[in-house]
Amino acid sequence: MVKSYLKYEYSKTFGLITSASSNAVWSPDENATNAVLRSSGAGRALVGADEEVLCWDVKKGELLSRWRDPACSAEVTVIAGSDTDPDVYAVGYGDGSIRIWDLRTTTVIISFNGHKSAITTLAFDRDGVHLASGSRDTDITVWDLVAEVGLFKLRGHKDQITGLRFLSTVDESPNRNGPNNADGQLQEGLGNHAEDHGGYLLSTSKDALIKLWDIGSRHCVETHVAQSNGECWSMALSSDQSGVITAGNDGELKVWSIDLAGLARATERISGKPSNLFLKERGLLYRQGKDRTIGVNFHPNGNYIGAHGSEKAVEIWRVRSEGEVQKSLARKRKRRREKLLSAHEGQAGSDLPREINDGEDIASADITDVIMPYVIVRTGGKVRSMSWASHKSSRNLEIMVAETNNQLELWSIPTKAKEKSAKSDEIPDYTRPFSVDMPGHRTDVRALALSSDDRMLVSASNGALKIWNVRTQSCIRTLECGYALCAAFLPGDKIVVAGNRNGELELFDISSSTLIDIVKAHEGPTWTLHVHPDGKSMATGSADKSVKFFNFEVIQEQIPGTKRSTPRFRLAHTRTLKVTDDILSLRFSPDSRLIALALLDNTVKVFFVDSLKLFLNLYGHKLPVLNMDISFDTKLIVTCSADKNVRLWGLDFGDCHKAFFAHQDSIMQVAFVPHNQDGNGHHFFSASKDRMIKYWDGDKFEQIQKLEGHQGEIWALAISRTGEFIVSASHDKSIRVWNQTDEQIFLEEEREKELEELYESTLSASLEQDEETGQEKSEAVAAGKQTVETLMAGEKIAEALETGLEDLQIMRNYHHAKAIQPNTALPARDPIYLAHNSISAEAYLLYVFQKIKVAALQDALLVLSFDKIAALFTFLRIWAERQWNMPLTCRILFFMLKTHYKQIVGSKQMRGLLDGIRLDLRSSLERQKDEIGFNLAALRFVGRRMGEMGRSEYVDEHIFEEEEDLGKGKKKRGFVDVA
Repeated sequence: MVKSYLKYEYSKTFGLITSASSNAVWSPDENATNAVLRSSGAGRALVGADEEVLCWDVKKGELLSRWRDPACSAEVTVIAGSDTDPDVYAVGYGDGSIRIWDLRTTTVIISFNGHKSAITTLAFDRDGVHLASGSRDTDITVWDLVAEVGLFKLRGHKDQITGLRFLSTVDESPNRNGPNNADGQLQEGLGNHAEDHGGYLLSTSKDALIKLWDIGSRHCVETHVAQSNGECWSMALSSDQSGVITAGNDGELKVWSIDLAGLARATERISGKPSNLFLKERGLLYRQGKDRTIGVNFHPNGNYIGAHGSEKAVEIWRVRSEGEVQKSLARKRKRRREKLLSAHEGQAGSDLPREINDGEDIASADITDVIMPYVIVRTGGKVRSMSWASHKSSRNLEIMVAETNNQLELWSIPTKAKEKSAKSDEIPDYTRPFSVDMPGHRTDVRALALSSDDRMLVSASNGALKIWNVRTQSCIRTLECGYALCAAFLPGDKIVVAGNRNGELELFDISSSTLIDIVKAHEGPTWTLHVHPDGKSMATGSADKSVKFFNFEVIQEQIPGTKRSTPRFRLAHTRTLKVTDDILSLRFSPDSRLIALALLDNTVKVFFVDSLKLFLNLYGHKLPVLNMDISFDTKLIVTCSADKNVRLWGLDFGDCHKAFFAHQDSIMQVAFVPHNQDGNGHHFFSASKDRMIKYWDGDKFEQIQKLEGHQGEIWALAISRTGEFIVSASHDKSIRVWNQTDEQIFLEEEREKELEELYESTLSASLEQDEETGQEKSEAVAAGKQTVETLMAGEKIAEALETGLEDLQIMRNYHHAKAIQPNTALPARDPIYLAHNSISAEAYLLYVFQKIKVAALQDALLVLSFDKIAALFTFLRIWAERQWNMPLTCRILFFMLKTHYKQIVGSKQMRGLLDGIRLDLRSSLERQKDEIGFNLAALRFVGRRMGEMGRSEYVDEHIFEEEEDLGKGKKKRGFVDVA
């Protein structure tokens, strides 16, 4: 009989506030329509957390929502918000995919996959209908969010894209396109061409270039060298689009001015080369920090600029007003005049150089006179990204900073008062009103331990020991400690002991959150500790080559100045065992008879607990054994090492049963299932720095399952007493819980799945190589990417077309025969149609097309060979005739015509098909156009009726706000009461 095993599955993540892989975006509370999502005034932070996006309430430090797509395991690399719709966010992932999320419903609206590697930057256009994405594969892709397709890919950069911004040449005022006619339709004018044009796109890359792309004609208009030395790391565009800042190495910021009027004129001009450059260099600014500038942002009102490197500081710069710049220039002129007068004493005034008397233009002023350093905000950790938190109510500047040490901070900076703007050079006193730091560790978790009832979890890191409720994932206690290397609950689960780098044992009382005692146990780091199975003592192992045994004692300690005494818990040192090398791990056997020590000399020594005499020496590992565990029946010991091997030994004779090459990197921890209820007492888990946890059968020497999910090296692993769940902690700062399910798995099926995954990964890699070799290096190419998903979709279409044509012929013959002989029996059809309720072939093909994601449709259609086109057009004609899903019908038809234009034109057979489709399509679209026209007229009529009834629900928000602002300055009208 084939043995089956119970499957472990990912359950939940906690302990992670923000990942260092992604940026953070601040969102105001005004956008929260849902009462649950509406927080308490400081706004919300949207941050990447491994493969999830977390939405935090900045004031309360509460997690409001979690965005996770079960189909995606890649980490989040970039988040961008739409200016038009504050609830729409684009999220880029490490596998090159992009998902558009809705903040209110926390669901994916659209999903795109067009890049070969991680997304590095995203930008929405002004109308929120186009999205530009840049990636490590050096390509820029522009996506249409309405049609849900990739428009084109722009190629020209030679390294990863670091910044993207859309430029609009259309004026944003309400009547930007000239006057409206009586029906509210736009009149023909010069502005219309600019609006149809599509605008421009600015891009920067690590190749140190800044490029200006014309989206309408899909080519690069201008290229400049953005930085004087090394790469360009980020870019910021001012809110009025008049200037742009690029940031590079050595704290260098380069300021550029943009000729928007020139761009607008170039848009109107049909041909001819531009007469002058649209991007002009204005000068250089230097930050105080001399590392590379990884982020630069303009404040929404354009008066302040924030820039940061990867150090613990954010530098704020202030853009001076026109009056201040003129005063500064006047002072400079005065100084120059005084110098020249002193140099030309005795000479006539007419002989002085002319430049003294000439006034300087602000546009030609040095950039250091316009942009001044304002304040440096010193943060609690190294900065990963910063975002302006612009409240309507707050008068101060507020910045939200996401840091690499797993915390978020909101800083408040007072703005410069206008009356003393020129005189006072005092550094503003900034404060930190809010931070989100409690639900996670600042540094990597080095040790995990579960309580005896599996309800509490202790996680230990450098500087902090946290107690978690496993069921609710909430942090119950945070205790300050040293650099903890190992930790454990003592019997009763009221006291936690932690061993640290200084050789000390720290004892904490959980209920009172106090440090009970510090025991100086060792001279070197305490690498390992284990509580004796009887619960009355414990042993610790250290780098000072000794094992120390401690008994748990409760003594009566007298309270000073009184005759009363109080019970106090303490560790009493009883015995010491000296060995030849550093001890990295120790374990008591469950029957309390043996103690195993893993030494730095690659061996494991097993001693008798009572006499401390050597029992076994286990040789075999090529590098030090990092961890080990003994099975419930004391028959097996499993060891893991930095040599990437796991070894199973018998504890009766010390023979090696099996050596597995288990992981691709050092194996940090192994753990047996603690009991044998389901016959799984010899099953064990191994966790490694290759980000993987593996589940093994120690009797059959087989790998049962792989648990993937962590985005960093796994440092620690803990298994529950019941074996129902395991907990793992990683370098990505997350603590993950994996639950045992009732689903059974079989080893043969798991091997087949692994082979399929391997095949799919090699297939997608070969597809990418084919794309690279097959396409010529033109500036703009089609934005498509063949994946396993699109290949399978294409095969399904081909299959449905093949069976569909046969079925169409069968049904035609049947209807023809039925017209002559009414009692004709229904012929045998393909079982697939019968499975779908005896559906017709054309309806089934439409169903197949509708099941394909819109974003993947074009790539799926490219899989079809040309001999299938005639069959597809036959069905398209039927759909057009019956008006079935007209948008999809038109989309498929136009794409196929565009793709196979030359072959279709040269084919006689296609001409008849196309003529039929044209007639049916035109009549169907005419009917739809009439229907839309009727609906629009009805909406206008309803709008007019609402207006007549004096209701004002249909008010344009922008116009309403403008009228409100205008009305604020006016005096209230006085009413006279005539009695």
